[in-house]
Amino acid sequence: MTAEILIVDDDASHRRMLEAVLTEEGYAVTHAADGIAAIDAVSERWYDLILMDIRMSRMDGIEALHRIKAITPDIPVIIMTAYAAVDTAVDALKSGASDYLTKPLDIDELRILVGKTLRYGRLEQENQLLRERLGDRFDFANIVGHSPPMKQLFETISLVAPSEATVLISGESGTGKELIAGAIHQNSDRKDRPFIKVNCAALPEPLLESELFGHEKGAFTGAVRKKQGRFQLAHTGSIFLDEIAETAPTTQVKLLRVLQEQEFEPLGSTRSVKVDIRVIAATNRDMAREIREGRFREDLFYRLNVVEIPLPPLRDRQEDILPLAEHFLKRYAEKNRRMIKRFTPGAADLLMRYSWPGNVRELENAVERAVILCRGDAVGSDDLPDALHTEAGGERAAEAPLKPGLSLKEMERRMILRTLDETGGNRTRTAEILGISRRTLQNKLKEYGINP
Repeated sequence: MTAEILIVDDDASHRRMLEAVLTEEGYAVTHAADGIAAIDAVSERWYDLILMDIRMSRMDGIEALHRIKAITPDIPVIIMTAYAAVDTAVDALKSGASDYLTKPLDIDELRILVGKTLRYGRLEQENQLLRERLGDRFDFANIVGHSPPMKQLFETISLVAPSEATVLISGESGTGKELIAGAIHQNSDRKDRPFIKVNCAALPEPLLESELFGHEKGAFTGAVRKKQGRFQLAHTGSIFLDEIAETAPTTQVKLLRVLQEQEFEPLGSTRSVKVDIRVIAATNRDMAREIREGRFREDLFYRLNVVEIPLPPLRDRQEDILPLAEHFLKRYAEKNRRMIKRFTPGAADLLMRYSWPGNVRELENAVERAVILCRGDAVGSDDLPDALHTEAGGERAAEAPLKPGLSLKEMERRMILRTLDETGGNRTRTAEILGISRRTLQNKLKEYGINP
């Protein structure tokens, strides 16, 4: 995207000279004859850099600098001043100017400083975006799962990530759609560029449009300054639109245009902004029903659904429950500085038998809670939420009596797990108490989904 530079100088011949030099460098140049005209220009549109003289007739550069920074604080401003007025330039730096040049200008110095300032501005924006991502762990190694559905998912990501295809991730709440979106970006050619996330369900419609597309000053009540939208921030990178089905029809029309033409208009503007972005969207809705009932545009759906990645609920990949639980146990034990190394067999059994309606997010919350409440070096069944016990039969495993009505197999399972809990997980001692061999015990535990 070509950098746009505003030249502010009341000397017309000097403006023309600067325009010729900067246009030759490949920049798009606009001029303003004084500080008041500069403020009007900045109120109308975004500039990547302002080159401004200090001494001007209607309003000098210092006052104009203050007012411009009040409108768009992040815009870099280079001040031009006569050699004898260097002290004034230093005052300008204190007021927010990025740098200064002394007149008469050295053209080579001008070129170098403009290029350096623009590069620094871009780096600052990228660093801010990277800081937003700091702590995120988007990588295949951090998506835990060994089940056939997850192996299929890894294969799909490895094929889709290097492409430029738009992706729609579908699945129940809590299945990890944002994690998958991040993995796609992180394993793509755009991995070193911005990854911008927007929760479309979190904002009311007018604010969501402003968040996505940006707005001009005065575009709506409360719009006291220009704002860049998330699509502009995602330029050259990827944008993740979570809960895409929650968007209103007017927003859907604008999203369709972005996908078709890679351009949009900020609220209150008549100027189109071109962007180079990859769109990854996610939903927990039945999109066929949303389209059929008129809540979602069919043409937008087909633009988003170039590749669909359905995420399986946790109940459909039971073999991943314990590996995920152990992954979260390690994370939250370290975070809370606790020496907790494992789950007791009874706790592991409860984790395996629960249906996890809240999916991976619910499992993570349950393990974090258990780590906080745990008194020993192993998470026991009593440390887990009541919902797990209720679904398992209404009573906590350590207290559940062996009463009539239970199958022989269920009575055997409860007895083995209770004895194992009481021996602190000592398998040899448990086998001795139950009068069975250690091999038989290990086979039984394997049958219950507990690693021997």
